[in-house]
Amino acid sequence: MVLKSAEDVLGDLAQCSNISLHSDSGLASAVAAAAADADEERAKKQAEKDTKDKDTALRRKPELQPISMRGEGSVRLTPWDVLHVLGRAIALSSRGAARGLAEHWGALKYSQALTGDIGSFMKLSAEGKLTADQYKTLQSGELGIGFGLVAAQKVLAQRYPDRVVAIVPADTTLRAGWSARGTYRPQFFAELWKPGEPSLTLPITCKGNHSNVAHSHGQLASASAHVEAVHIGPWNETPALILSTELPLDGPVTVHALCAEGSGGWLSRPRAESGGLDVQPSEAHYFPQIQLPANGDEPPSPVTGFHVTPERYEWFGRVLARTAAAGLTAFAGDGRATAQYLTNRQGKKHFTGFAHAAAVSVRDADHTLLGIHFVGTDHVFRLNGPRVEAFSGVASDLFHLLANGQVEQYRREIYERRSAWPSNSSNDSWNGPVSVHPDGTVLAMRLLS
Repeated sequence: MVLKSAEDVLGDLAQCSNISLHSDSGLASAVAAAAADADEERAKKQAEKDTKDKDTALRRKPELQPISMRGEGSVRLTPWDVLHVLGRAIALSSRGAARGLAEHWGALKYSQALTGDIGSFMKLSAEGKLTADQYKTLQSGELGIGFGLVAAQKVLAQRYPDRVVAIVPADTTLRAGWSARGTYRPQFFAELWKPGEPSLTLPITCKGNHSNVAHSHGQLASASAHVEAVHIGPWNETPALILSTELPLDGPVTVHALCAEGSGGWLSRPRAESGGLDVQPSEAHYFPQIQLPANGDEPPSPVTGFHVTPERYEWFGRVLARTAAAGLTAFAGDGRATAQYLTNRQGKKHFTGFAHAAAVSVRDADHTLLGIHFVGTDHVFRLNGPRVEAFSGVASDLFHLLANGQVEQYRREIYERRSAWPSNSSNDSWNGPVSVHPDGTVLAMRLLS
């Protein structure tokens, strides 16, 4: 295989293409059948164990439904958009000791993995197929997160046009109140917020595979158990999204998606008189259990999971918003600004102490892109020979608010600007792909002379 020039790679990253979004009643039926098969196999294995070692039955999100979406069932985007979303998603993930590479820039290893054009559907490139042979599970899992979250954001923004969609890592969020390990949990929360109003929060799980649609059926069945682990409000009323991205070695990228509806998921807005979102919530120590409703005269029995009950709404809303703020400042490479938003159990110490660019990301760069001044961090590496610079950051005025702990004002500014951000995927003066998102973040890469 002849390697592309670095210039061609950067051009491909900014090229618009399409991904298919598949969600219908046939998918829901197939996933239900896959779940039944998995439960049957699980029951057989449990029957072979000693009684004391038997696990309880796996709980899954019931009544999964197709997602209603206007349009032709496709989403237009660039590979660079996908990497931007993936990079934001893993900024707080604690994936390695040298987080400047292992976490912050982990998305860049897929810079040559995807290809497509405006008249076609995106697919794995020749290099992406070779990578899949050696790192199949890692590549499909991480790209599954990127594509799944892009699709989730598109769906939710269309369904709730008057709200901002924030994607927040669920594990980091939940650690502020629960210390349980080994418990099923979703990967992310989507918080749909509007200044001054309660926010709607949905658990999300994204998976990916290099196989076929049957494999996606099994992944969605598995994902239904992960989103079931969090209940916000009444039992069985928390809406959720589950997505599985099919990345075949020969064929287009397809995101298979289902949802659960419900009246739950709504969180009280933290009161202004108590400091609103600008005050760090206390670290709680809740037992990981969900309280079931009473069944006739029988007393209700709890099950393992994470339950945000009404008395926890305000606390959880503050944790969620501040964890989202931590993700923004981490993406800009500022450990001190990030640490103020996290509790010890959430990884506060991970972002404190002396920061050196060889081991961690450092906020020491700034650029004006598409007419907006951004501050953040950069990473220089070689791409098929030539040196390139990748830059991630936050609009400088918004970063100033976040660095000073002003989450309330940041959200007011973001809400007012939500339709004013540029949609260009390239910048001639920058000489490479540029992605600006409605949260005020940017991801850009360019050739260095």
